[in-house]
Amino acid sequence: MRGYFGIGVEGISKPMNMGSLIRSGHAFGASFAFTVDANYKVREARSDTSKTPKNIPWYDWDNLEDMILPRHCQLVGVELVDEAIDLPSFTHPRCAAYVLGPERGTLSEAMLDKCDHIIRVPTHFCLNVQIAGAVVMYDRMQSFGKFEDRPVMPGGNPRRKRKAISPSE
Repeated sequence: MRGYFGIGVEGISKPMNMGSLIRSGHAFGASFAFTVDANYKVREARSDTSKTPKNIPWYDWDNLEDMILPRHCQLVGVELVDEAIDLPSFTHPRCAAYVLGPERGTLSEAMLDKCDHIIRVPTHFCLNVQIAGAVVMYDRMQSFGKFEDRPVMPGGNPRRKRKAISPSE
């Protein structure tokens, strides 16, 4: 697959959430992880059992002005705002950095302004940051992956005919 993606958060405060998010990112093939204005020592996230910071580049930026993304990398904000594109309708950029907001908060206005795209997981209320990130990364993988089409019939395979069962059987 061509391209890459990074996963990160702005203003996160709970090590368990960050650890779970970056572990999921590592599992989905993230090329880098990052924080902007994190409110704790991110590398202490014990829930990251895959040791992500030892396996992919990790960036801790103190503020938005310090954030430097690779050339041609599009910043995609994940936030429940009216102007956001619902995830199933979004075409993922080939090179992207996905940024999520903090627990009990939202992405800052400055971060939203910096984003090339703003998407949302179409739910009735916000999800845990790790769950939202995993849904976005799964959608990216599904969009770019070389997977077979899903069956057209529930439980069925469109390529294989099934023998009809008569009522007497």
